[in-house]
Amino acid sequence: MTLPLAGRVALVTGGAGGIGRAVCTALAEAGAGVAVGYHRSADAAHSLAAGLPGAAHAAVAAPVTDSAALARTAQDIRARWGRCDLVVNCAGTTRFVPHAELDALDDALFDEVLATNVRGPFAVVRALLPLLRDSGHGLVVNVSSIAAVTAMGSNVAYCASKAALDNMTRSLARALAPAVRVLSVSPGLADTDFVKSMDRAWRDEQAARTPLARLAAPEEVGRAVVACATQLTFTTGAVIPVDGGRPLA
Repeated sequence: MTLPLAGRVALVTGGAGGIGRAVCTALAEAGAGVAVGYHRSADAAHSLAAGLPGAAHAAVAAPVTDSAALARTAQDIRARWGRCDLVVNCAGTTRFVPHAELDALDDALFDEVLATNVRGPFAVVRALLPLLRDSGHGLVVNVSSIAAVTAMGSNVAYCASKAALDNMTRSLARALAPAVRVLSVSPGLADTDFVKSMDRAWRDEQAARTPLARLAAPEEVGRAVVACATQLTFTTGAVIPVDGGRPLA
């Protein structure tokens, strides 16, 4: 049986992170060659690429706040694979700061969050756009967050960044159609290793406040990305929730 993404190539920024690993794995299982993008996690990215099912995977440097480096990333992908059909913007940053503590959210952190979570995805798309346009199947999937809607998250800047990312998804979908589709996948709190390290009572409270009574599994986010590429082929400019119905609570 031919796998649905056989012959296609995907770049996943932040590929060695908790959600990024699940996305890379889901894409590889669907037959895609995966470029595991990394910034500081080179060893983890190379290890992940070596262990993915199938062939034609590799780790590539993809620091999303460095546009010159991203141009080299695009050149590397063209040289290695000759194409790029799918970009998944999974790289992101944040830090827990209570929303009411405005002085604790200093300018440096605010700027870092916006540069990584908003300007970064734009810069990745800009760098890979020639390859995406040539693909015939060009697709960008931005990994957003329920915080874009609820305004509840690790800090005010993070919530604002994800709302901006969803809005940028719609803007780019309009601008790049029909050659490239652009979607957001918006998880609720995902049960990554990082989240599992947090206070168990807090995690249980978050699950209890979700209509489906649990957290999102990273693998479910990965499957949503694959669905964007293989099932939702007449969809662009939309935000796909993977949140267990949390906004309903």
